[in-house]
Amino acid sequence: MPRAKRGFKARRRRNRILKAAKGFRGKRRSCHAIANEAVQHAWSHMYRSRRQRKRDFRRLWIVRINAACRQLGHSYSKLMGALNRNQIALNRKMLAEIAISDPAAFKTIVERALAA
Repeated sequence: MPRAKRGFKARRRRNRILKAAKGFRGKRRSCHAIANEAVQHAWSHMYRSRRQRKRDFRRLWIVRINAACRQLGHSYSKLMGALNRNQIALNRKMLAEIAISDPAAFKTIVERALAA
């Protein structure tokens, strides 16, 4: 009598893990037990990194805005306070983009915010 090898569902579950482990090195790609652990770790890193990416980009935008402000003789914190006080609704992503692509427009925004 042949041994019981579980059924279709178990094979499908194993194959789903092995498919997720495609591109891994060594047995992490081909052996289900090892691939399963590697995939679980990879998924936890992916989950964490999706949130970390948002923090990293916000930090990058702040650094860029601050650098552009310093060239004009102001600081990031003073600019953001002035923008909020004068109800100029520009988020950090757009401010950083303007600072890089159109310095003249950024200078105008800074002057308008800090004038009042």
